[in-house]
Amino acid sequence: MNGLSSNLNTRGKRLFIARHGETIFNLAGRIQGNDAHTPLTQRGFAQADEMGRALARYLNGFSELNLVASDTGRALQTLSVVCEHIETDWHQVKADPRLREIDMGDWEGIYYSDLDGQLQIDHDRGLFLTQAPRGETYGDIVNRLKAWISDQSFQQDILLISHGMTSRVLRGLLTGLPPLASIDAPMADSLPQGSMVQIVDGVETIIHMGAGEGEKA
Repeated sequence: MNGLSSNLNTRGKRLFIARHGETIFNLAGRIQGNDAHTPLTQRGFAQADEMGRALARYLNGFSELNLVASDTGRALQTLSVVCEHIETDWHQVKADPRLREIDMGDWEGIYYSDLDGQLQIDHDRGLFLTQAPRGETYGDIVNRLKAWISDQSFQQDILLISHGMTSRVLRGLLTGLPPLASIDAPMADSLPQGSMVQIVDGVETIIHMGAGEGEKA
């Protein structure tokens, strides 16, 4: 269990956090970023279904949740499927660009195989070690997520759909993890696509462990 600073306290409210399901870019081995609309694959929809069923079982009829998501199509698609299972109106979602994936700048849409070693990757941790040209650093993600957290009153439980790297940083912040020296940001462990966690006052619990892959890195 990790300590949590007072400004990151969830006030006893539950945050259910998940990454979107598999997309056509994930399947093709392309760098995703945020600009292109990359729809879910059949497997991605199945992963969203699994998370929705798991969350419905966990809530056991209770579904008074604030809906929050990245404003990207793949995050909103995933949320819409999950919402069907918990019988919650998807139209209540607050789409927020601060929950987007790491901006990959000039490399967005490029096949990983075409980068010819320009992108250094820590495969053990699933991390990019190279900043993309005109792209973000992990520190940039920390700053926008801290701004998002500071705007939350935590008066109600939250269901949040984001992205691989961004959700790991968010989980790291909310569980009080120290920054990794290599990226100057806290980073929770990678989970397979289709996984969902709950965080309450710094304690993370896995609600559902998916069968998909981890981050493409």
